[in-house]
Amino acid sequence: MTKVIGTNIRNVMSASTLIGESVENKKHDYIGQIEAIMLDVPHGTIAYAVLSFGGGFFGFGEKLFAVPWEALQLDEDGNCFILNITKEKLENAPGFDKDKWPDMADPEWGGKIYDHFGVKRPARLTKARTKKVT
Repeated sequence: MTKVIGTNIRNVMSASTLIGESVENKKHDYIGQIEAIMLDVPHGTIAYAVLSFGGGFFGFGEKLFAVPWEALQLDEDGNCFILNITKEKLENAPGFDKDKWPDMADPEWGGKIYDHFGVKRPARLTKARTKKVT
């Protein structure tokens, strides 16, 4: 899948320009919006987009969901992200409360997220967990 589609494709963008962007399904029905972008600092990659699905097309409450960055496609012309997901798959996605975030560095938790969205797990989720710095 092409990660970015449109007629005026930019290869480098600030994360702040993506916060608040709409997320739609393949039919361009509104699903929610990007609330945060989580970085995998040691590997220099984006790990997850945190999405809120509250009040959108599927009628979810204010719950947050981590979606692997690889599961999203940026539509520059539509000024939104596309997430190829069914209502049933989204309803069953592991979510979390906006006031109680999971440990997103936990390989077990991350593996479940990647598996749920049908995205190949990155190497960081297959290696032993690194020791936390105190």
